[in-house]
Amino acid sequence: MNTMRPLPAGMSEESRPARGSGLASRVLALLVGFVILAEIAIYVPSIANFRTNWLQTRLSAAYTAALVLEAAPKGMVPAELKRELLDSVGARMIVLQMGDARHLLAVSDMPPAIDASSDLRSYSAWESIMAALQALVAPAGRIIDVKGPAPMGANFIEIAMDEAPLKAAMREYSENIVLVSLFISAIVATCAALAIHMMVLRPVRRLTSNLMAFAERPEDASRIIVPSRRAHEIGQAERALAVMESALARELNEKKHLAALGLAVAKISHELRNMLASAQLLSDRLADLPDPLAKRLAPKLIATLDRAIRFCQATLAYGRAAEESPKLQRVSLYALANEALEGAVPAQSGIEAINDVPPGMKISADKEQMFRVLLNLCRNAVEALDGPRENSERQPRIRLSARQERGNVLIHVADNGPGLPPTARERLFEPFRGSVRAGGSGLGLAIAADIVRAHGGRIRLLEEAGDSELDGAVFEVSLPDRNDH
Repeated sequence: MNTMRPLPAGMSEESRPARGSGLASRVLALLVGFVILAEIAIYVPSIANFRTNWLQTRLSAAYTAALVLEAAPKGMVPAELKRELLDSVGARMIVLQMGDARHLLAVSDMPPAIDASSDLRSYSAWESIMAALQALVAPAGRIIDVKGPAPMGANFIEIAMDEAPLKAAMREYSENIVLVSLFISAIVATCAALAIHMMVLRPVRRLTSNLMAFAERPEDASRIIVPSRRAHEIGQAERALAVMESALARELNEKKHLAALGLAVAKISHELRNMLASAQLLSDRLADLPDPLAKRLAPKLIATLDRAIRFCQATLAYGRAAEESPKLQRVSLYALANEALEGAVPAQSGIEAINDVPPGMKISADKEQMFRVLLNLCRNAVEALDGPRENSERQPRIRLSARQERGNVLIHVADNGPGLPPTARERLFEPFRGSVRAGGSGLGLAIAADIVRAHGGRIRLLEEAGDSELDGAVFEVSLPDRNDH
């Protein structure tokens, strides 16, 4: 039965970790390799020191033999005794250098040739290491000449010997070193692997498993990693991952809710369009009434219904509240400001609406979209003035003004309300987050910001009102002054 878990979205078979080549096996292999390198670094000087000590031992035996041979009367040392002395030393001959004279103290078989020489009196560490390595790989049957300090005031003592016993001893010593090294390597690698597994690999595997599980269902908040209390880097990574996963899960859930909201808005827009179309047909009849007030309000009512129907149609066409590209034309900003103030400020509200836009000022903008921007800003000001105010005796006012400055048209919508709290300023233009009043959606400022950006401008909340009478919130809309349209 195939129980392999399906791969998360975006992960291919090539990206799945191969069995047997995980981080644990690689770390273990590196540990073994490092221990072996350390043992080699220890072995090389050790084998060189072993060779030097072994030769020193032979020279010490030769010292003893030299003392015996020098102490005996000349010509009175039997050949059998000399042979036994040479066998105890392991040499073929013993030579004592006295001044310029060389004394051949004992000899068994004169070697045909000397293959290598070693002077232990002036051996450097590097020469000792190279001589030991050469001895290990040298062919069998070599004769070596060894010199060392001599007793009785002699210059040096010299022996010629077969290298075979030395090589045999060095190989035996090497085998012991290898066995000890393997044992130490196994212990060190096991302890290090356990420590690394507990301190590094297991937390990393936990991170990896959580990432793969979270990737399968990132909207599931139960799959967010629970950070440990570790203070090292992996603990910091766990905490950072928890923050990232929480933010991602929250964003995905918000997107999901927004998608459902978009579907609901589309359905509502469909039904609302039908109702508005019926209302438009009824409003057409108001224009035929003899009442002067009805004749004056009927065109504005019809225009407002037209805007609402077109917006509902755009929402249905795009499946979301996306704005069309602005259709720029020269528009009277004064007329737009009047229309926005009339549509936002109720007649019986007691709010004074002031239009300080120069009558002849025009802007290059999409008339319908810019009307919605000004209408949203004016409605926000009205909502702020409807709330509690510090000075209830002061006349509530909204002022819409504009001026030209360095190739831009600056439009200001100001009020003398309580202003905005600092917490609302951070996400002022984000949908569903920038609302100031309870129950608000925050869509008005978000829609206005999108429209202004589409016009190549910007919208912001000024830090200071700059007006002693209108010291509440002041929004500034900056638009490019395109005179060529």
